[in-house]
Amino acid sequence: MRLFQKHSCAVAIWLWAVSASNAQLRVEPTLHIKAEAGSGRVALTLDACGGKTDTRILSALVENKIPATIFVTGIWLKHNAAAVEIMRAHPELFELENHGGRHVPAVDTPQRVYGIRSAGSPEAVLAEVESGATALAVTGEPAPKWFRGATAEYSPSAIAMIRKLGFKIAGFSINGDGGSLLGAKETARRIAAAKDGDVIIAHINQPTHAAGEGVVQGLLALKDKGLTFVRLDDADGVGNEGTTD
Repeated sequence: MRLFQKHSCAVAIWLWAVSASNAQLRVEPTLHIKAEAGSGRVALTLDACGGKTDTRILSALVENKIPATIFVTGIWLKHNAAAVEIMRAHPELFELENHGGRHVPAVDTPQRVYGIRSAGSPEAVLAEVESGATALAVTGEPAPKWFRGATAEYSPSAIAMIRKLGFKIAGFSINGDGGSLLGAKETARRIAAAKDGDVIIAHINQPTHAAGEGVVQGLLALKDKGLTFVRLDDADGVGNEGTTD
């Protein structure tokens, strides 16, 4: 009996260790666009997770003719029709892509990512991706080709599943605004440091955060340097972790 108890205890410890290990098994993919002769190209990607629209950023993009790839959730689309209309009125600038239906991390085991509960199963990851694509289709937008999950972290098995659905997964090389939590100065510094081939991630759904001001400042600094902005669909993106190949 004592031997059985020791064995059971060992198995329980092993299962706990495996579970803990799997809970950490997630990746944050990178993405670069291929370099091109000239002063350099960068890709601006903006997440619209939920909430409202930062009109400081949207207005600056339109006024300065800066193209951007906007990753929208179904939640954001429901409450930001006016912003969507502005984006649709400028198809030469804006490309709308899939950020999921409910802004749920594409991690197929139960855990929390930056405090957000993950999808938790393969079926839930599938539902998140497909519901995001459906929400975009309802607006009349072309079918999305790119997907970025909430928190931009994934389990490797979820990446494989999303790729089988036909989506490329949008990583990044520069975290511009730290999830929209950075101050204006640091956000501007990070974005202004972008170089040829970089893919910037920032947010367009936090109009009350100081980071939005920094996004505008950083983008204008890049424009003044002569860098060209491109959307993801207009450039060859190369990601790691099997996200684009």
